[in-house]
Amino acid sequence: MREDLKDVKIAIIGLGYVGLPLAVEFAKKYPTVGFDIDTKRVGELNSGVDNTREVENDMLQKVLVKDFSFSRENGLLPTNQSEALADCNVYIVTVPTPTDKHNRPVLTPMLKASENIGKYLKKGDVVIYESTVYPGVTEDECVPVLENVSGLKYNEDFFAGYSPERINPGDKEHTVAKILKVTSGSTPEIAEFVDQLYLTVITAGTHKATSIKVAEAAKVIENSQRDINIAFVNELSKIFNLLGIDTNEVLEAAGTKWNFLKFKPGLVGGHCIGVDPFYLAQKAQEMGYHPEIILAGRRLNDSMGKHVATEVIKLMMRKDLKVIDAKVMILGFTFKEDCPDVRNTRVIDIYNELRTYDINVDVYDPWANPVEVSHEYGVEIMSGTEAPDLTPYSAIILAVSHKEFAGLTLEKSKTQVIYDVKGYLDKSLIDARL
Repeated sequence: MREDLKDVKIAIIGLGYVGLPLAVEFAKKYPTVGFDIDTKRVGELNSGVDNTREVENDMLQKVLVKDFSFSRENGLLPTNQSEALADCNVYIVTVPTPTDKHNRPVLTPMLKASENIGKYLKKGDVVIYESTVYPGVTEDECVPVLENVSGLKYNEDFFAGYSPERINPGDKEHTVAKILKVTSGSTPEIAEFVDQLYLTVITAGTHKATSIKVAEAAKVIENSQRDINIAFVNELSKIFNLLGIDTNEVLEAAGTKWNFLKFKPGLVGGHCIGVDPFYLAQKAQEMGYHPEIILAGRRLNDSMGKHVATEVIKLMMRKDLKVIDAKVMILGFTFKEDCPDVRNTRVIDIYNELRTYDINVDVYDPWANPVEVSHEYGVEIMSGTEAPDLTPYSAIILAVSHKEFAGLTLEKSKTQVIYDVKGYLDKSLIDARL
């Protein structure tokens, strides 16, 4: 193994929301190859543009290099040519770990990445996984693929590590270098190497876990914990709505206690909180245990889109507004505010439920890519910086609290329902909120 960090040449496999920010940080100190199978994505990055907006374009352009000579000491080369991985010695896997339509974990991207790495794996190399998984995936699923393809022996010829990603898309304050990183390795020596490697770029510091499985488990429960807490306040919002009490006002009052956990109700989507609990649940069920709280939280959070749509229809009927063939505007489609990420957005649940009532639904989102939304969800959305005229709509649903929506001209009236999913708008302007 190469213990001297000066000899490290890094390969980042997957240049999405997780991989690119990490690749840019490593490229400031090491020669770094960024590999992605998406030719369009690689082309955009080589032109100095990050359409996820996770990395500022000027920062990306500062670290880009054009070839593999690496006469300089650092730099990033985005590529879709796997041959570029051949002379790397540290491989970091940052590919997606989604679920299928039955909410079962899909490990295909990780296994394909492992196959690709296995073709170029050499004695002494280290493979580090960052993708969210259930405990055991690194060593029980990925390592055997590395062994089979490379012909090398685990913990004799090559080694592994796991350092779970903690990227928060759209967050410009808690960037990759400023979030404490959990690290681990397949031997004590490798654990120390992995820890020291990340310490060279993570200014917030690291926490060295006692094993790869502990690090995997730590990651998957981080988002499971958030999911369950949000499910609790979502259930409260349903109860308080029946009681005629404003949920946000209740949470504000309860939040004055020093140890009250401040979570807010809302839609739970995205690539982490809405997905990770299913990974833990899958492993638990394989071991013969049915995780009641985790799955109950998932069911409740996945019901919120339908709940919002139902509440809006009730409000329309109370104002004697026609429901069938009505026009409704949904403001926002991404899974969170001020971010272009539409992966696993639960706004689609509101849209789909409204459509079952033969309502004509329009969507406006200044952050989402209309082509991506159309491809992934079959929905045509409005985009651009200019908000559409909202007066023709019988109902307006603010689903995502993009900063652009703060300046919208809205006014409560007898001919229009305004529903605020995020508790973002002035209460005097709206009819109801979660």
